[in-house]
Amino acid sequence: MPEVLSFSQAYRRLLAKTAALFLSYLAVAMSLPVTSIYVIDQLHYGNALGGLAVGITFFSTILTRGYAGRLCDQQGGKACMQRGLYLYMLAGAVCLASSWLADQPALALGVLLSGRLLLGLGESLAIVGMAAWSIGLMGPTHSGKVMSLVGMGMYGAFAAGGPLGLLLFQQAGFRPLMAACALLPLAGLLLIRRFPRIAPHAGQRESFLRILGRIGKPGAAVFLQGVGFAGLGAFFALYFSSRGWAWGSLGLTGFGVGFVLVRVLCGHLPDRIGGAKVALASLAVEAVGQWLIWSAATPAAALLGALLTGVGCSMVFPGMGVEVIKRVPAHLRGSALGGFAAFQDLAYGLTGPVAGLFADSFGYGAVFLTGAVAAMLGMATVALMLAERAPEPARG
Repeated sequence: MPEVLSFSQAYRRLLAKTAALFLSYLAVAMSLPVTSIYVIDQLHYGNALGGLAVGITFFSTILTRGYAGRLCDQQGGKACMQRGLYLYMLAGAVCLASSWLADQPALALGVLLSGRLLLGLGESLAIVGMAAWSIGLMGPTHSGKVMSLVGMGMYGAFAAGGPLGLLLFQQAGFRPLMAACALLPLAGLLLIRRFPRIAPHAGQRESFLRILGRIGKPGAAVFLQGVGFAGLGAFFALYFSSRGWAWGSLGLTGFGVGFVLVRVLCGHLPDRIGGAKVALASLAVEAVGQWLIWSAATPAAALLGALLTGVGCSMVFPGMGVEVIKRVPAHLRGSALGGFAAFQDLAYGLTGPVAGLFADSFGYGAVFLTGAVAAMLGMATVALMLAERAPEPARG
């Protein structure tokens, strides 16, 4: 007989899962800033292969979101999340093994890329599994809160893991870092091991393409939101440097402060007033933040724009996630969440090279003007969603 929990008990379990995701996602975040350094400085390859070693994980994530969603629908969210955390551990061990082959750089690079591919697959399974498992626990009416906490676990790990990974790499080297990345997901597995699974829902399957069609508009809004974040992460420091300004590294700090603060204070709003309304207001704030960076005459104005970009980006994913949950039956929820996350992954993967072309032709400021335009197009997409559901006026 399924366990009956009060809201407070279910919420405590959700917080424990968020902590498990945070600890496990450090395996992704800690390795991110040092992978290219390892390839370039220790394996003696160029920038292109250093960038490939970083980006191949995100490419793997995009390609495996559909598989993660199907597995989640068929075997349940807990099994999916656990498998993802095991893959995190395996990926760390494979990347660690590459360090023992440094005297054969081609072989070492091949092993490293294999580990990075496994890490991307693990990310798909862990994120989709936790989201679907937690929505099953809390109920669809709290899906916005679930999405908010999933994001906090991920971005919190990025904020802590990047500096921590660089510090460990500088003080101890690549091998201890990757050993830590292989062991940290074990803490996440221990945190969730006693929580019961939720049986998957029965129902007729649909093709992944058809599911993507159901969630196309929320996915497009999240894709357009992601342009601003990806551009800021890739080019904000370079933008400051090109204008002779100091403190360009504070751009991501400002973004992170705004992002986390809004998630903490407003994570309940999509469930209370509707995801589309929250996303529309959030995209407007993001557009203002990107416009401020583009038009800034002083570093302070640009840093304020970075903060507002974080405030704006924060609630678009959970807001549109609530809309996605409404558009699919329960037995397709995992597949829908996997496809939905792929839209954001795609934004992160495409924005860097495309924005780089804009920067080469028009300067770094054009990157942020593009982000502002993308956010406004996202507003138009969400406004169209709201217009579609508006009731027709009564006729006499």
